Amino acid sequence: MKNFIKGILASSALAISATSYAEPVEYEFDTVHSQIVFKVNHLGFSNSFGKFPTFRGELTFDQDDWSKSSTQVEVKAGSIDLQNKKWNDHMTSADFFDVEQYSKMSFKSTKLEKTGENTGVLHGELTILDKTQPIKLDLTLNKAGIHPMSEQQHVGFSATGKIKRSEWGMTYGVPAVADDVHIMIEVEASAK
Repeated sequence: MKNFIKGILASSALAISATSYAEPVEYEFDTVHSQIVFKVNHLGFSNSFGKFPTFRGELTFDQDDWSKSSTQVEVKAGSIDLQNKKWNDHMTSADFFDVEQYSKMSFKSTKLEKTGENTGVLHGELTILDKTQPIKLDLTLNKAGIHPMSEQQHVGFSATGKIKRSEWGMTYGVPAVADDVHIMIEVEASAK
């Protein structure tokens, strides 16, 4: 019995030790299972949804110490999709994303604050139209663990936030097309 108890205590000590010295893990976005979606109010009548289907990103996440985590994302501005060709063409024009001059948008984190067991606030810099402004996203850790099919370490997050597009110089149509843009992001990433 003594040996059994010693074995349990030794195993517990090893588990605690392994957790205490966990290293940050580097991940690459699984773009098939990740989404960048936004909504903006149109004339007060409706909220129109769109997405950016072409992007790439990577993140480093330390489950034991969120402050050691970081991410960066690059988005192809011309991939914007509002499920209407005429609208898509207008959104890629100089009135909005001006993709001939500014083909990419980017986000780079500056800090991740843990606010609850699985929640945090992600601070970072968002670049649109070659102008960089700070933003904050409310973050939820959905799951971190071994993927049952690939058997690789995976992590998944949901993030939401709101920006004013005029702060990046995108003022066309305000206020008929709202200044506030609501952002919804789903990220699933696999260890490199």
